[in-house]
Amino acid sequence: MKYAKHITDLIGNTPLVRINKIFKNSKGIFLAKIESFNPGHSIKDRIGKNMIDDAEKKGLLKPGGTVIESTSGNTGMGLALAAIKKGYKMIVTMPDKMSKEKIDILKAIGVEVIVTPTNVAPEDEKSYYSVARNLGIKIKNSIYINQYDNLSNRMTHYNSTGPEIWRQTEKKITHLIAGVGTGGTITGCGMYLKEKNPKIKIWGIDTYGSVYKKFHETRIFDQEEVYPYLTEGIGEDIIPKNVNFDIIDHFEKVSDRDAALMTRKLATEEGIFAGNSCGAAIAGALQLESQIKSTDVVVIILPDHGSRYVGKVYNDDWMKKNNFL
Repeated sequence: MKYAKHITDLIGNTPLVRINKIFKNSKGIFLAKIESFNPGHSIKDRIGKNMIDDAEKKGLLKPGGTVIESTSGNTGMGLALAAIKKGYKMIVTMPDKMSKEKIDILKAIGVEVIVTPTNVAPEDEKSYYSVARNLGIKIKNSIYINQYDNLSNRMTHYNSTGPEIWRQTEKKITHLIAGVGTGGTITGCGMYLKEKNPKIKIWGIDTYGSVYKKFHETRIFDQEEVYPYLTEGIGEDIIPKNVNFDIIDHFEKVSDRDAALMTRKLATEEGIFAGNSCGAAIAGALQLESQIKSTDVVVIILPDHGSRYVGKVYNDDWMKKNNFL
């Protein structure tokens, strides 16, 4: 009989799918890496399992312990799948801008969710970073995993996602496009792919209200760049250790409106029911299409599933409220 011994054994080996109508007037081949095919429906399943495994190997996590993380939702799910298997308790902190679906899904699988204000500085004691960090100090036999600075994040993609893309494109990939949140995905994949072919371009998708693009171009952290935005899963008001700016060739900013509209377009024109940051990645690729040649093979990472955004991006009332429709 063929069967997986646990749901976490199904993580990885996600498909590449060609994007057709959206890029019908573009040169080159545009392929989407559909990470919603992971069992927790996002790319963060990959790092959740590995970060817990690595913490155990280092003796930082012991039987009966508690795993704590600050997350936009998907990493919480990825960690929870591994925590369930290993018997750990799971606590996550999330900014209040995140979708209700993400919160409800985490609660459904037994995760304790603490919602914190979005519009506060990272160092503020109420921020989701600070709350998670302090819980890791207060709770005995617990660990704050910290996906932002935990280099197990980027190495997961160096060892899995990057090699998968290289194999699936039969070494023909010329461009990788990915949203940048913690920076683990784009850095890990970029490290691997540039080792295989230094000519491969690594393009990061950023959002307005995030510091990444300006920091990449000037190495100046400009607090004036930081303001609240609606796109979930990309952009930051900090510089995580997982981001290697030397690996990334270019950052492209995408507006909240363009990201939301493209997310819906992916569903109606390609049949790909994907998340908010997926729309941002596709919209960013369209903004950069003039730089693509007919011989190029572009891989765009689509991190998660649309089910987590039904009450927001896929809801007409929410879209109209934010002047996106």
